[in-house]
Amino acid sequence: VQLVESGGGLVEAGGNLTLSCSASQFSFRGNAVAWFRQSPGKKREGVIANHCTATGEFCMPYSADSLQDRFTISRDNAKDIIYLHMRNLKPEDTAMYYCAAAPRSTVSPWSYVVSYDYWGKGTQVTVS
Repeated sequence: VQLVESGGGLVEAGGNLTLSCSASQFSFRGNAVAWFRQSPGKKREGVIANHCTATGEFCMPYSADSLQDRFTISRDNAKDIIYLHMRNLKPEDTAMYYCAAAPRSTVSPWSYVVSYDYWGKGTQVTVS
């Protein structure tokens, strides 16, 4: 299983950015997915997650309180891609962003690194 993130880059404070995550030999449909981030010298932290029923008809989002709803997660089930939509970015959002997934519909706690089986190598987001 391989997860690949894309869409990172340099953005000015107040700007928006969307990250994408695709997978090989794994389908996001019906499985728990999440985005984490890690800044130099800090622990990897859970940013946002999305858990869905096996059919994908019902999904429950989870997010870090500190984000104040600036970030949202979405799925394109047809393309089997996960997105992280970030708006009103702040310099403190600068980090390497990682996509994570587990071969089950839910994980607990959603924000723990050990809750997820598969990880991408990350994409850098820098907010100036």
